[in-house]
Amino acid sequence: MANAPSAEDDLTVKAVHKRFEGLMTVRSKAIKGKGAWYWAHLEPILIHNQETGLPKAVKLRCGLCEAVFSASNPSRTASEHLKRGTCPNFTGTLPKPISSFSISPSPLAATAATTVAAPHSRKRGGGAGGIGCGTSSLHHHHQSQGQPQVQNQPMPLAMIDCSPRFCSDMVYPSPSLQAGGSSAPLVLSGGKEDLGALAMLEDSVKKLKSPKASPGPALSKAQVEAAVGLLADWLYESCGSVSFSCVDHPKFKSFLQQVGLPPISRREIAGRKLDARYEEVRAESEAKLQDAMFFQLASNGWSKRNWSLNWASAQQQLPSSENLVSITLNLPNGTSLFRKAVFTSSAAPSKYAEDVLWDAVTSACEGGPVQRCAGIVADRFKAKALRSLESQNHWMVNLCCQLQGLGSLIKDFSRQLPLFRSVAGSCLKLANFFNTNSGARNIFHRYQLQALDHHHPNAALLRVPPPDSECPFSATTAGAGDDGSFLFTTSMLDDIMNSARVLQLVVLDESYKLVCQEDPVAQEVADMTRDMDFWNELESVLALVKLIKAMAQDIEADRPLVGRCLPLWEELRSKVKDWCAKYNIQEGPVEKVIERRFKKNYHPAWSAAYILDPLYLYRDASGKYLPPFKCLTPEQEKDVDKLITRLVSREEAHIALMELMKWRSEGLDPLYAQAVQVKQRDPLTGKMKVANPQSSRLVWETCLSEFKSLGRVAVRLIFLHATSCSFKCNWSFLRWVSAHGHSRTGMDRAQKMMFIAAHSKLERRDFSSEEEKDAELFANGEDDVLNEGIFQSDNRVW
Repeated sequence: MANAPSAEDDLTVKAVHKRFEGLMTVRSKAIKGKGAWYWAHLEPILIHNQETGLPKAVKLRCGLCEAVFSASNPSRTASEHLKRGTCPNFTGTLPKPISSFSISPSPLAATAATTVAAPHSRKRGGGAGGIGCGTSSLHHHHQSQGQPQVQNQPMPLAMIDCSPRFCSDMVYPSPSLQAGGSSAPLVLSGGKEDLGALAMLEDSVKKLKSPKASPGPALSKAQVEAAVGLLADWLYESCGSVSFSCVDHPKFKSFLQQVGLPPISRREIAGRKLDARYEEVRAESEAKLQDAMFFQLASNGWSKRNWSLNWASAQQQLPSSENLVSITLNLPNGTSLFRKAVFTSSAAPSKYAEDVLWDAVTSACEGGPVQRCAGIVADRFKAKALRSLESQNHWMVNLCCQLQGLGSLIKDFSRQLPLFRSVAGSCLKLANFFNTNSGARNIFHRYQLQALDHHHPNAALLRVPPPDSECPFSATTAGAGDDGSFLFTTSMLDDIMNSARVLQLVVLDESYKLVCQEDPVAQEVADMTRDMDFWNELESVLALVKLIKAMAQDIEADRPLVGRCLPLWEELRSKVKDWCAKYNIQEGPVEKVIERRFKKNYHPAWSAAYILDPLYLYRDASGKYLPPFKCLTPEQEKDVDKLITRLVSREEAHIALMELMKWRSEGLDPLYAQAVQVKQRDPLTGKMKVANPQSSRLVWETCLSEFKSLGRVAVRLIFLHATSCSFKCNWSFLRWVSAHGHSRTGMDRAQKMMFIAAHSKLERRDFSSEEEKDAELFANGEDDVLNEGIFQSDNRVW
């Protein structure tokens, strides 16, 4: 068995996968017509380590000859392998510019004849009648090949010289000159812009000569309808990132004409086709819902916090007074169905949220028993709305989103640990000094540009929290806090840490001594910058924030079930303990902060699902696979009993507890237990994941069917999601809806588009937004144009 991957291996695997996904994104865009031509022949592939099975590199494979190359510079690979004829199977021609095409013979083109200059001549000469002409590099290339001179042939467009320096001498050729057979390059008065109009004129002449001629095979009606339907689906599923107005763009209309499609009306796409597609998708969603015995309702968007967002996304949120709340249904088979979206105030009261959630439950049950709703998971209102609904309906298990729990833990550390407050205060003083003192700022920018090697056009200021907001690393924000200020503060810490070398050079500069004489704060900043304890403390704070945010990102990507909650928090405690040891931090105060947040987020369903899910059974000395009761505290064991008795009828309570005792002593058949716990490596992330997540529930419904009462509790409990994460709508679409929310027709269309887009994304299990993908792509330098232009001589994998 291969050794477990180390932390360094995990970082390498993530870097390799990030590079692979970036290249795949660029290739997919190029295939759709938004990139380089060579991506049609080059395909990114992952190279795995034979010993560990982990991805170790990204290569490019030629689809024509199966050759494999480095992925460091795709453009250079294409030039060397495809353009220079190295690939034995590449016979296609590269796209030519319009200036390389010649006009077919016609009465207009025949009026000008071509004169071939002497071989290798690069001089411009005045033709008959004083017409200036210039020969292109393509023309010289043909001459160098020894081609014979040709008279009275259609003149290549590349020979038309539209240089401004010939305009003053321009004289149109006389009819006698044309008739006499003398050659003179045609000069167009409008310059190069006339080439397109001339081509259109020639095309019109051809059509008038043979009006029945067809430019190519026409598409059938079925093919046209299918193509238009796919195009409309793409517009709907983009959910605002692509405007409907793009179908009226001249280039888009030209594209449709080139591929043989008729013009498309945006009114039809936003009207009849949108209604038809919405009804189709809704019918499919309703059929899946009716086929399920029960479901969990997930509600996300009540809280403004999203701890996995990058800086750019955080800057593009809706106005602070508005929230978009999405309602999603999680089915036992792992499918998620979008239900609806609700625009509400960010200051919505708990009672309003309770009414919205209950209306969503009754609507999903459609007049049937509300007991079909096994519970609710939401990113807010755990203490009031969720608890109230759970107390009124004993069969429900209402959970708080784990993603928000970890985000709140970061803020707990920032408020309750003195280390965070001291680091934030020192960094704020340093950043404000360099941003406001012109002398220090100029020195800082000079070294900053040197560090950037002049690749960055402008030096930048250090980011600081807005002046009208409280720093969240302060005891005065122990209340609700300002999540935006928290993002600004962590960004400030990142900026200062990334500028550590620059700042140390600044305070050593001779010019900085003059600044110290004028401003006493300059000396304080200099002492702070020279103090290694300051940098160690800053590094420790950023390391802890990064640790928790990395776990939050993994949770958002994996969307764990409720049985995973206890192991997740135990994993967090272990990582934080290692952090304390690395940076010599006292464990006591840190553990107290974690324990307080754990108790606020804890639900008895965490313990019950952990015990009932066969995925967490352990093998004892006798070979039995038993539930992990030994991992629970005495209070958590009592929580298991109380929850199980609450979820069954009063008459079945004692039966369920007896079955629980039998489950505790006998467990599951070893063969089935091993089958449930089979894991396989995810080809995208390289992590080991459960091969069949539904097997835990299926075991209770088949081979454990003898547990009648306990089995009904288990199947309704272990499928519950621990996060409320849903699909992410594009910020551009949200801003549009926010601006036009007063229009009933506009909101109706927006809801339909959102329903279609969410249905498609949830079906693909795509929980990201296009803006985030693009931001990550460009932030990591994965774009080929940037790579080839700036890092031409760099062979590193970016």
